[in-house]
Amino acid sequence: MPRLSVLMIRTALIYLGIGFTLGGLVLFNKGIPIGADIPRLMLPHGDILLFGWVMQLIMGTAFWIMPRFPMPPKYGRVWLAQAAFLLLNTGIIASVIGQWSILTGLTFVGRVLMLSAVLCFAAHIMPRVRPYPET
Repeated sequence: MPRLSVLMIRTALIYLGIGFTLGGLVLFNKGIPIGADIPRLMLPHGDILLFGWVMQLIMGTAFWIMPRFPMPPKYGRVWLAQAAFLLLNTGIIASVIGQWSILTGLTFVGRVLMLSAVLCFAAHIMPRVRPYPET
């Protein structure tokens, strides 16, 4: 498995743990109130699970499993996938900070960074998409 895929999948699992912890806090707070600000964790919880876990897991698996090129570089323009990894994680962190703090403009910046990550990854993976050879 390529190193970038391993990094993406491990990061996705870290986001899974963080997202489930935040969700557990929100759920626990409904039964036994521990803080008035805990319900505000619902939006970061959703972002962390949707973009940090699901999207990153999909990207890491797609980078690994999509057909490779017969000649080097086997994975194509890897720098685009690396840029997508950095943009996605920066966007998630910016979005979560913007949702939790008074810096609401940071949420928009985070969303733009996440969209840029999707576009970078699509530009990387599209040349590797090809039909399965018929036998």
